[in-house]
Amino acid sequence: MKNVSSQQGRETLEKFKMEAANEVGVNLRNGYNGDITAREAGSVGGQMVKKMIDAYKSGMQS
Repeated sequence: MKNVSSQQGRETLEKFKMEAANEVGVNLRNGYNGDITAREAGSVGGQMVKKMIDAYKSGMQS
């Protein structure tokens, strides 16, 4: 998220991350989340990638 230049972009990515975490059952908080395991963090990232791929595929079918 360091490369996202606008405040709106950062907020959108943060919301997306929180939604993905909720879907996989990981309890994220705003700010520092150093107490979650690598497996939990990976599952959030994996869910985000899965959703992005699905969105890309559905956009190509239009």
